Amino acid sequence: MRFSKTVAISTIALNTCLLASAPAAAQSDQLVKTAMEQLDAGKAETAYAELKAREDDRAGEPDYDLALGLAALESGRYGDAIIAFQRILATQPENARAQAELARAYAAAGDIDTARAEFATVRGDLSIPDPVRNRIDGLVRTLDQQIAGGPSEITGYLDVEGGYDSNINTATDAISITLPLFAFLGPATLNGAAREQDAGFYQIQGGLSGSTPLSRQTRLFGSVLGNWRDNVDTRFVDQASAVGTVGVSHSLAKGDVISLSGQGQRFWLGHSGYRTSIGGDVRYTKRLSGNRALSVSGQYFRLNYDGNPLQDAERFSGNITYADDRIYGGIGGGKEDTRRPGADQLSYGFFSAQMGGEFGLGAKAAIIAGASVEHRNYDASDPLFLKGRKDMQYDASLGVRYRFTETLSVRPRATYTRNDSNIGLYDYDRWTASVGLRLSF
Repeated sequence: MRFSKTVAISTIALNTCLLASAPAAAQSDQLVKTAMEQLDAGKAETAYAELKAREDDRAGEPDYDLALGLAALESGRYGDAIIAFQRILATQPENARAQAELARAYAAAGDIDTARAEFATVRGDLSIPDPVRNRIDGLVRTLDQQIAGGPSEITGYLDVEGGYDSNINTATDAISITLPLFAFLGPATLNGAAREQDAGFYQIQGGLSGSTPLSRQTRLFGSVLGNWRDNVDTRFVDQASAVGTVGVSHSLAKGDVISLSGQGQRFWLGHSGYRTSIGGDVRYTKRLSGNRALSVSGQYFRLNYDGNPLQDAERFSGNITYADDRIYGGIGGGKEDTRRPGADQLSYGFFSAQMGGEFGLGAKAAIIAGASVEHRNYDASDPLFLKGRKDMQYDASLGVRYRFTETLSVRPRATYTRNDSNIGLYDYDRWTASVGLRLSF
């Protein structure tokens, strides 16, 4: 409904101009006068209720129908508004105000073709003042653009963040561990990369996203994202990634959206190539009332590990997610299967759930919070520990976003991860504290 909001906002100025050129409602009609005052005060629901109660005996009176149509339009009853304005035009076909309001009602209802035709009719009225005509020309151009599929768009961001990480290598804090095959030798001492290491870090990430119409309901979209994370005084777990996505989305009649996209990712670890993944996503998004949406998606990716073909795998997953203006949540699951014999201990099924939201603290600040859990159950026994691995990972984050401007914001935050595993080598916790600065454009 992006086009409807654009047209509705743009017609505020149009209405102001039209009011100056249109006859005033009969001052002797107290019902209409009161309703117009209520509309000026933002009380559309009250005005509509009082006017609607008199429709049986007042319908067909132009002043009454104009007030009823405006009250219906401002309270979201687009069908009633269209009928009221049409009644005016049936007896006063040259009424430019009613014609313009009818066009606005059609646009708000999502019928942009009819709205465009109605605005064009108003523009042809020679009695329309030039300021009003210029405003209508702008609205017609906007509708023409929406009929063609909307404008091409491009957005981007750059984010710089720095802080402290208590466990940069996601390793256990245990000093030693016993391997069942070598239990007779006693516990093995852990050191180096096998034990958790802390460090300060900084990271830079950014991206560009864009879309362009292929038709009114179909758009081509794509994005390029990059990330670099450097740990102070250590290199072996420095990370970098580059992700490219391209896809097509198609909007259905009721505003639902189907999309299909392909994605490629390259990941580096310790300044060396580590993994390449290629796959895609199919998604259906159901638009709900009140800026809410429910999505169902499925993904497939093929993972290729540099120098370690035993880890090469195929990953299948599915998710159901909900989002509105403040909160989001979802559940999902899937399977990651290694492709080579003898590596079933690296294959696993998983189930996950997550939720979070952004909660305002005034005009410029907001609390950002999130939490997730994932269970992983591996297919075969680990050859060193002689049992199948099972993990339960918990993640939480809490931060504050403060906007200096519409495009520049700062975000201090803290995160915590706990991985509970039945194999001690993979049992760890981790927390980070950082401050980031983001520029959006």
